[in-house]
Amino acid sequence: IYLKKNLSVLLSLCTLACWGVILLSARLYWMGNKPPNFSNSDNPAADSPHFLTRTLTFLYLPAANAWLLLCPDKLSFDWSMDAVPLVRSLADWRNLHTVAFYCGFILLALFGLRGSAFTAKETNGRAHVTNGKSVTNGNGYHAFDTNQNTDLGLPKPTLNGSAVPHHCYSQTSLPPTESLVVFSLGILALPFIPATNLFFYVGFVIAERVLYIPSIGYCILVATGARTLYVRLRTRACKAVMVCLCIGLVLLNGLKTVQRNKDWSNEENLYKSGIHVNPAKAWGNLGNVLKNQGKMAEAEKAYRNALHYRGNMADMLYNLGLLLQENERFSEALHYYRLAIGSRPTLASAYLNTGIILMNKGNLEEAKRTFLTCADIPDEKLKDPHAHKSSVTSCLYNLGKLLHEHGQQEEALTVYKEAVQKMPKQFAPHSLFNMMGEAYMRLNRLEEAGYWYRESLKAKPDHIPAHLTYGKLLSITGETTEAEKYYQRAIQLDPSKGNCYMHYGQFLLEQSRPKEAAEMAERAAELDIDEFDVVFNAAHMLRQANLNEAAERQYERAAALRPDYPAALMNLGAILHLNGKLPEAEANYLRALQLKPDDAITQSNLRKLWNIMERQGLRTKQKGDP
Repeated sequence: IYLKKNLSVLLSLCTLACWGVILLSARLYWMGNKPPNFSNSDNPAADSPHFLTRTLTFLYLPAANAWLLLCPDKLSFDWSMDAVPLVRSLADWRNLHTVAFYCGFILLALFGLRGSAFTAKETNGRAHVTNGKSVTNGNGYHAFDTNQNTDLGLPKPTLNGSAVPHHCYSQTSLPPTESLVVFSLGILALPFIPATNLFFYVGFVIAERVLYIPSIGYCILVATGARTLYVRLRTRACKAVMVCLCIGLVLLNGLKTVQRNKDWSNEENLYKSGIHVNPAKAWGNLGNVLKNQGKMAEAEKAYRNALHYRGNMADMLYNLGLLLQENERFSEALHYYRLAIGSRPTLASAYLNTGIILMNKGNLEEAKRTFLTCADIPDEKLKDPHAHKSSVTSCLYNLGKLLHEHGQQEEALTVYKEAVQKMPKQFAPHSLFNMMGEAYMRLNRLEEAGYWYRESLKAKPDHIPAHLTYGKLLSITGETTEAEKYYQRAIQLDPSKGNCYMHYGQFLLEQSRPKEAAEMAERAAELDIDEFDVVFNAAHMLRQANLNEAAERQYERAAALRPDYPAALMNLGAILHLNGKLPEAEANYLRALQLKPDDAITQSNLRKLWNIMERQGLRTKQKGDP
């Protein structure tokens, strides 16, 4: 009898279950038929070595999710880490929640499954139950149902067997209460089963998104209970109270929805709303948002707050190190990068930035070891293997660049080739290809150099360094017309970049076009007035073009930018010497010798200068002079 009366409900549940299996199978197929990869902090219970802890926690989590449906007073964008502490023993009071949840679920299921059969049997006896209301042949109380859901629109039986029409408006009958209970429990439970860690561990503790479909079943269950209770109430006052309670429930949930929508209006509000649930993750994400807004001090404070709650978060240690590095606090940044590596030895990006800081500080051997260690990290069982491969490729690129700058071209090419083999598809290879071209060019293997320069331009047609280096190669091979086009194209790509004018000026000087070269040099120095290399090279070019007055101005700028650089002082002395400003030239030669006493060129220039000054009767600062 039960199967006949509830066949449609059972078919609906079977259809729901089948679709769930199909979708879950498709998801597993797209994941490569492997369970998801996630860090230990995403699902701490899955990482627990104790069977009792795992079992009690996994049994408790459905009860915690059910409580979010019943009373969504505490919500969060993330429930990982310690947001839900592990249930480690039977003495934990949360086990009472677990017992109450499963007992309530089982009782509801029994009511739905056995109640329908019991109701079907009663319809063959004296009582006819209609949506929770009993209509008898005795002297029982019969109340008119103002909700118009108490009758099925059937004729009312009488004692003599005749039928008297029941006075009721025609209406469509609702499913039996028991069937609705079974259906709502099915919608509650079946979509949630994959998130229970029953078949495989999932990468979250609680995820509010997995409650979207179960919430439909919960709403049906609440509505069914409210309808049943309303029908059974006998007085208008009780029914009015019931209606008010239902309205109040809708209003409260509506207000919570409005409040939650404000939390989700932007990232800053969202992460602030999660601080009371998951402070470590919320503060960390808030730090990222504040950093993107340019609020560096507030971002640093947020990162430190996150580390106060959970000090071994490798990502947060790395983010703090990155912020400090961007603010040129390199020693502090290095400290946090090393802590990040200690917390997660496979964090390739931390090795990369550690190596860059060491390289810039002159610790070249330690930088090499750091880059090599990074290159040897396996890319298996990582949360983000693509980002890892990109960082490893960048480490190899920087290691090759370090070797290239120290004249080890063959070793640099070996490292660059390894980087090409390991780089992921999303890695932008233009800089790597350009550096390979430069290494081949240093080895005078011009054909191979040209190939890699063209590959660099193919990867990124607006890559300015490749235009400049390829232009230089074409100039060496005698293709001066083509070379000039690449120099001019580089300037067109970024007219504000003084380095482009500098390279073009050098090319023009080599082509015996000194006037044009001088114009490019001065333009370069004007654009990059604070760049020592640009200003210094511009001064050299102006001097080679015999524009000594202009060269003097640029040498003075260079010496002001790096007052402790002997070559800048010596060259300034030399141009002053040529321009006839002998006392000033002497002063700069002497300052250069104080910094580099054994420099033969400066000593020779100074002796020549003193000879000229003596012939002109000028006072010098030689030892023994009065």
